[in-house]
Amino acid sequence: MAAITKFELEEIVEKLEGYKGRATELITVYIPAGQNIHTVSNQLEAEKSTAKNIKSTATKKNVTNALDKITRYLKDYKKTPENGLAVFCGNISRIEGQDDLQLWDIEPPMPLKIRMYRCDKEFVLEPLKELLEIKEIYGLLVMDRKEATIGMLEGKRIETIHKMTSGIPSKVRAGGQCLSPDTIVFEKNKGPIILKEVEEKDNIRIYDLDSKKIIFGTVKKKWNVIKNKLYEILPVNVGNILGSEDHSFFVIEQDGAVVEKTAKELSLNDNLLYQDGSSSSIIKINVKEGKFDLIDLEVEGGNFIANEHVVHNSSQRFHRITEGLTRDFYKRIAGQMKEVFFENKKLKGILVGGPIPTKDEFIDEQYMVTKLREKIIGRIDIGGSDESGLKELVQKSQEILADQEIIHEKKLLERFFDHLGRKPDMATLKEEDTKQALKYGAVDMLILSKDTNKTLSKELKQLADNIGSSVEIVSTETEEGDQFKNLGGIGAILRFRV
Repeated sequence: MAAITKFELEEIVEKLEGYKGRATELITVYIPAGQNIHTVSNQLEAEKSTAKNIKSTATKKNVTNALDKITRYLKDYKKTPENGLAVFCGNISRIEGQDDLQLWDIEPPMPLKIRMYRCDKEFVLEPLKELLEIKEIYGLLVMDRKEATIGMLEGKRIETIHKMTSGIPSKVRAGGQCLSPDTIVFEKNKGPIILKEVEEKDNIRIYDLDSKKIIFGTVKKKWNVIKNKLYEILPVNVGNILGSEDHSFFVIEQDGAVVEKTAKELSLNDNLLYQDGSSSSIIKINVKEGKFDLIDLEVEGGNFIANEHVVHNSSQRFHRITEGLTRDFYKRIAGQMKEVFFENKKLKGILVGGPIPTKDEFIDEQYMVTKLREKIIGRIDIGGSDESGLKELVQKSQEILADQEIIHEKKLLERFFDHLGRKPDMATLKEEDTKQALKYGAVDMLILSKDTNKTLSKELKQLADNIGSSVEIVSTETEEGDQFKNLGGIGAILRFRV
C-alpha cells in the first residue's frame, strides 16, 4: 500500500464528511507511525465484547459488523505502513433497515502521530485535516537556566520533542562556605571586629586582585550555618583560620599565578594569599568532627580579608559555578536543537521563548550553529519552560507566524510576476494556457488563488500531482495576491518552454 497524495486525501476527507450514522455506529481508527498494528487489532477484538452491551439491536449489529470487517482487514498487514494508517468503517446506507457496510483505509502523505479508536455518529477527520494544513514546520524552544523544552509546530499541532534540565543548584544558605564566628575582619568605621559582630551594609576590607591593593566592599548578606566538619588552617603569618571544608582560599602557585582552593583541597606548604599580596605558607592542617556554628558572608567585590588572609566570597564562588553550568547547559541545548532540526528540510523558522536575559544570552552568544541561528524569526518573553511554555510561545507568536505566511506569498508572487514580465515563455497565466502546460508536464509550480472555483481547483491540483509539480494556494490578503486574483487567479512557473 502506497501513501496517498495530499490532493487524494482532500477528496477522501470531503467524501467522508458527507456520511452520518443513525447512531454512534461509525468507527474511526488511527494507528500512528511506529505503532504495532497487531496490538491495535487485538484491542479491537476486545471492543467486540463491549459492543455486546449496546441496547439497540440495529446499532449493536452495525458496530459489531464494522469491527469484524476492520479486524479481518488488519490481519492482511504484516506491519504498520510507514506513515501510519487511518481506517474508517460503518453502515452508510441512507435507507433505514438496509446495509451498506463500507471500509476506507488511508496511508496519509505525512506520518500520523495520534492513536485513536472512536465510535460515533460521524467519522473523526480532524487529524487528517490537520495534516492537510501543514505546509511548513516551525521549531520551538522555551528555556530558562534550569529547564528547556524543545518542540515543533506542525500546522496547529504542538509536539513536545525533548525536555532537558541543567542541574544548576539553587543557592541554599545552609550549605554555604563558612568561617568561625571569631574570625577577625576589618570594618571601615569600626576597625577590627569578629564575624559575629558584622552587620549587613558594613564595609569590610577586600583585596583588589587587579590593582593588588586593599579596598572596602559592602556586606550584602550574612547568615549562620551549622557544619559537621571544621578545618583548622595554620599559616606562618598569623594564628589559625577556622572554616568549612568548602570555604575557598586564594593560593599563589610557583609561577606566581593565583588560583582558588577549598579548605579540603589545601595541602601543607601551599602559599595562601596574604593581605599585602605576599604569600603565607601553610604549616599545619587539622580536621575536627562535630557540630560547629559558623558564619557565611556575601560581600561585594568577590573576596574579603579574614584573619589577614584573602578568602573567597561565597556568592561569587556560587556565581562562578553556576555560570559554568549554564554555559554547559546552553551547549547541550544547542546540540539537541541541531540534532532535531538541522536536516529538516521543511523547517520554516525557529521561535525561542524564555525570560529576557536567558534566551537573549543563548541567542546573542551564538551557541547554535549558523544555519539554525539564521532561522530564528522571533524571541518572545515568556515565563514557562515546559509544555505549557510551548503553548504560550505559539500563542504569543501568532502575528509573527501570520507575517511569515504573508512574506512567503509576497515572495512567491513577486517571483511569478518577474517570470511573467522578463521570461514570459517560462510562465503561464489563466486557465487555458496553464492547463495545457500541465498536460505537457511543463509546470514546475502551479499557483492558485484561494478564490478559484473549487471543482476547477481540484482538477488542476490533480494534474499537477500527476507530474510531480508543487502547488501553492495564495490568499487575497496581500496586494500581490489581490492582483493575481484579478488576473484570473491561475498561473504557473514552468520547467521548460511549451
